[in-house]
Amino acid sequence: MNILITGCAGFIGFHSTLKFLNEGYKVIGIDNLNNYYSPKLKNNRLKYIKNKFKNNFKFYRLDLEDYSEIKKVYKYYKIGTVLHLGAQAGVRYSIENPEVYIKSNINGFYNIIELSRLNKIKNFLYASSSSVYGNNRTYPLNEDFNTDNPLSLYAASKKTNELIASSYFNIFKFKSVGLRFFTVYGPFGRPDMIIYKLFESIYFKTKINIYNNGNHFRDFTFVDDVTEYIYRLLKNRSKLKNGAEILNVGCGNSISLKKIIQLVEKITKSKLKYKLVDMQLGDVIKTHSDTSKIKQITKYKAKYNYVEGINIFHEWFKSYHKI
Repeated sequence: MNILITGCAGFIGFHSTLKFLNEGYKVIGIDNLNNYYSPKLKNNRLKYIKNKFKNNFKFYRLDLEDYSEIKKVYKYYKIGTVLHLGAQAGVRYSIENPEVYIKSNINGFYNIIELSRLNKIKNFLYASSSSVYGNNRTYPLNEDFNTDNPLSLYAASKKTNELIASSYFNIFKFKSVGLRFFTVYGPFGRPDMIIYKLFESIYFKTKINIYNNGNHFRDFTFVDDVTEYIYRLLKNRSKLKNGAEILNVGCGNSISLKKIIQLVEKITKSKLKYKLVDMQLGDVIKTHSDTSKIKQITKYKAKYNYVEGINIFHEWFKSYHKI
């Protein structure tokens, strides 16, 4: 069973790769190892995979925009499933570097979905984002809500992916599943995300900016729950009713950033040094997922609450940084 995973050295891609390898799949991984955040961390993820699974993992360092080289990967392997997680991440970064998002998230997405269509891929799943909901003030956020008002180019690029996937079903009857991820965290997590930054600030004694004066709320979702949802979705593909399905992938709770800060201080027995600053352009105030749809399909409910998840992350952080 061959599965192609793009963004395999990224955070969710790394954990998804491990999940499918553990389940007996052979994984072909693609990543460009860009320097949006530490390439060292991405390489360490790849080393971890290769050390654990020497024979069933093949890695290609490629840009998503490189159609001709990715086409060769599709031609060489008999691929049954594509999990497209590769993309340029980051809401704030998209304000300063919009061109990267057009190239990677839109042009790159087209390349992957088009090659998947041409190669008659049976299962095509891709990463969308909770950011497509914008500042919708009705909670929990349901997949049927209007998503026509993205607050950032990153959100707009993910909304564009959903529209392209929908058009591919309407025109070609090519089926897809878009996954709207909600603030995923866990071991080997992204250094640009708040939970990583909080522990980094405490242990390396740096001051951190807390946006919106700490009045953000997020649906913090532990990465093992995410990979379990993805795996079960694949197993229950026949239950999906829509040709271009969209599903929330979240914990189903919304936790204030202030509560997260309190927990991190309690765990580390330290006081965080931070500066309260105004809300940044592109940010949403609150996310809270309605997960009824994905739970019904997968018969799974996210089992890690934020206290358990952050404690697990903390142990990894200390081990990884040799603290």
